Amino acid sequence: MIWDSLPETVPTHWNYKGEIDDWGHKSTTIFITFLLSGLTYLLFTIIPMIDPKKKIKLMGNKYDNLKFLMTLFMSALAIFLLYSIKEQSLTNPAFLIAAIGLLYILLGNYIKTIKANYFIGIRTPWTLEHESVWKSTHLLAGKLWFIGGLAIVITALLTDRDFYTIFFIVITIIISLIPVIYSFIAYRKLKIED
Repeated sequence: MIWDSLPETVPTHWNYKGEIDDWGHKSTTIFITFLLSGLTYLLFTIIPMIDPKKKIKLMGNKYDNLKFLMTLFMSALAIFLLYSIKEQSLTNPAFLIAAIGLLYILLGNYIKTIKANYFIGIRTPWTLEHESVWKSTHLLAGKLWFIGGLAIVITALLTDRDFYTIFFIVITIIISLIPVIYSFIAYRKLKIED
């Protein structure tokens, strides 16, 4: 829809301040659209086919809901990026950070309920080895991702760009690392008790 109105050279990357720092041919927009939404959909379609123990199929509607959620989110992100490319401005990066925070909230609610598998969740050697470690790790991760996502949304909407950018990075690292460390500790504790 916007192809004819785009100049031959369009912005392809923005820095954390929302300033354009890379340019490319307008054909890049096709790649961005496919990469975000099309590739996400394709990946979620292929995963059940290559699942060695067919555990994804046991998730039933939960997997389909996650596929829909991720494809919808990536499609919305693609539309936001296409709009930003057309306007040659990242409009308001706070909305993008807040949207990612919202995704963390949704994933936090979702991750608590998934069963052990090789593709989705906190897949460490320790969670995959023991069912109770998987469950306790994902309960913790769900709470962390929900709280972290909520904090990111609030911070993105109420603080300045420099603060919410650093806050987003720090929270993302924390909510990613803590469940991994916890899974190791929980597994070691189980092994000591055995």
